[in-house]
Amino acid sequence: MSDDLSPAHDVLPFGRAPRPDTGPALAERLREVMTRNLGPHASGLERVRIDAATVPGSPDVQSLDVDVTGLVVRAMGAADAPDPAENVEHVVGREKAVARTIRAQGHPVTVAGVAVDLDAEIRDLRFSWVEGADGSLSIEESGQSTEHPVSGHLRAAASRDALVTTVRELATKALADQGFTLTALDVDLASRGPRAASIVASAKIRKGFLSASAQITATAEIDQAMVLTLSNVGATSRNPVVAALLLAVRGKLEQVDGKRIDLASSLPPGVTLSDVRLDVGEQLVLSVRVG
Repeated sequence: MSDDLSPAHDVLPFGRAPRPDTGPALAERLREVMTRNLGPHASGLERVRIDAATVPGSPDVQSLDVDVTGLVVRAMGAADAPDPAENVEHVVGREKAVARTIRAQGHPVTVAGVAVDLDAEIRDLRFSWVEGADGSLSIEESGQSTEHPVSGHLRAAASRDALVTTVRELATKALADQGFTLTALDVDLASRGPRAASIVASAKIRKGFLSASAQITATAEIDQAMVLTLSNVGATSRNPVVAALLLAVRGKLEQVDGKRIDLASSLPPGVTLSDVRLDVGEQLVLSVRVG
């Protein structure tokens, strides 16, 4: 048990102390946490399979396997999205621990109407068990380091048509809130290499008896150094009224055009992004490797 009893901020509530010290107890506790946070926004939680193993006499987690096949999570706005993070101002106990292997899979898991085939694994993730004076138990990020790096991978695949359908539904609702009707939306996604893709979105909107079309373009590319570059970002319309309305949007897009984002340097110590790939075909496949 650590002597550090400083307040813990942005922790994940994990039920009541003491910490679960057997695999079945840990699995049951995690299921309770998932149900509490996702319950109002998901169905199929009873299908989720969780297997866990702890390390006898240690706060470490040997393995945690979560299979979310069949889980359906509905689309949520910012106001509806769960935010489980809390603060523990009066800490009475803190134990550093390591989750040696965490695996997650879903074949598929459905998120916002899109069926996603998911495989992920992370190894040597450091965290702390935090006990509050009120008897609460929480999980706190301990922070990785270059001496204790984390490693793992993620692969997520989804139908391109399903993604476009979801984008169309979200755009229809967003425009309806502003009094517009989306009459057509075509989205063209194309691969420009293993780490590059372009998008051309053409939309037709109507308000009253007025109608117009607009087009938005963008290209994203990640180089060998894991630097993301956005290019060819723009918005156009043949309708002069819409073109004038797009001036403000175009100004913001021009600020993004050519922007470079160093993905590797933005990660915390101990987390090294070694590869990112995006394959665009009938499916969009995102592959990420760390460590």
